[in-house]
Amino acid sequence: MIVKKLRLQRGWSQDQLAEMADVSVRTIQRAERGHKLSLDTANAFASVFEVDITTFNYTDTFKEDQTMNTPTNQTVQIEKDEEQALSKAKSVKDFAEEIVTFLIIFAVFAVTLGITKPVMYLVFLGVGLCLVVQGLFVFEIVRLPTTSLERWIAEKLLGRKL
Repeated sequence: MIVKKLRLQRGWSQDQLAEMADVSVRTIQRAERGHKLSLDTANAFASVFEVDITTFNYTDTFKEDQTMNTPTNQTVQIEKDEEQALSKAKSVKDFAEEIVTFLIIFAVFAVTLGITKPVMYLVFLGVGLCLVVQGLFVFEIVRLPTTSLERWIAEKLLGRKL
């Protein structure tokens, strides 16, 4: 959650962070889900976010010269209310993506088949298309620019800036 908090504070997408840290988007996704970071990844994030490596709860032993203990670095903590707000914001963002999915599918059916076709065909085809489109969002093959929406919702829930 720390990686997600820092990324949202800066208004960066996962793609932007991946490029700046020279890691894959999949690495960003894993980090945001709480997976353990490698030393290289933790150092890359510490450098990009200008924070101490201990911010990312890096627990393996490493030499003092490998840490980023410059005066400009700071340790960032994620509070329980921030974690809850970020989780809620993700749920709202996911729901918004589902609404967009349904609207796109409805528009496609309205344009291609018209409203006069049998309803059952629309239902079965609609559900199938919903699954395909939702899968594109889940596996992040298609991404909506919702990073700022997620941050805005979390800040509204907290009543303050992240």
